[in-house]
Amino acid sequence: MTDVPGIGADLASVVREQPDPVLFATVSGAHLYGFPSRDSDVDLRGVHVLPTADLVGLREPEETRSRMWVRDGTEMDLVTHDLRKFVRLMLRRNGYVLEQLLSPLVVHTGDGHRELISLAPGVVTRHHAHHYRGFASTQWRLFEKSGELKPLLYTFRVLLTGIHLMRSGEVQADLPTLAGQIASPAYLPDLIAAKAEREHGAADVPHARVEADVERLHVLLDEAQEASALPDAPSAYDALHAFVVRARLDGVTGDLDGVGGAGALAVPGGVPER
Repeated sequence: MTDVPGIGADLASVVREQPDPVLFATVSGAHLYGFPSRDSDVDLRGVHVLPTADLVGLREPEETRSRMWVRDGTEMDLVTHDLRKFVRLMLRRNGYVLEQLLSPLVVHTGDGHRELISLAPGVVTRHHAHHYRGFASTQWRLFEKSGELKPLLYTFRVLLTGIHLMRSGEVQADLPTLAGQIASPAYLPDLIAAKAEREHGAADVPHARVEADVERLHVLLDEAQEASALPDAPSAYDALHAFVVRARLDGVTGDLDGVGGAGALAVPGGVPER
């Protein structure tokens, strides 16, 4: 059994049940972001590798698989992409898939996963700020509509992740860690503690104060992007293409089960020099 702290379900067996080889599987969502509730579901994310025959015929391949169910009393949400689709998402300034790839909560890994991680620095650009800016705006609209704590914490989390990425080149998704590294509202720890007690609780903080803090973080993200030493375009396209071809033809997949603890989702190499 692969034991991710705070999750009472056999996650490794979920990987073994998949119809095609799995390159990697990690935990995302609230457990990764540092504010799971007692009743939070488990968001499993990863990459499967379709057989070559599925890609060369007339039928459309099943590039994305999604399933939700209850296992060992825990609600599970599994989404995997075929390797080619996942890599294309990596090349489209998609911070979400980078967080999945680099998650320290590892359920299934192997040589292919490690090689893909090694190529991650070549896709990180200053334009990833757009991803986090847009994600924050979407979550803020949800908060204004519902008044719930969850979308508010997501708003803070993605803004701080974006600022940290622009400044350091490191993908860090854990909100408590981010709050300790970037000037953040003093009430954030209390909101995180409240979220731990109830998944869909209301945010007990004045709206005007929250709005001002969110606007301030948007300004910080804009400034961090403007000053960032990250490149304007990915440099790893050819290397990723070669990796996808080799993984498909030679069967480079996951071969180990493992688990990591909470911590930084480091992009090896950090911010490149200009």
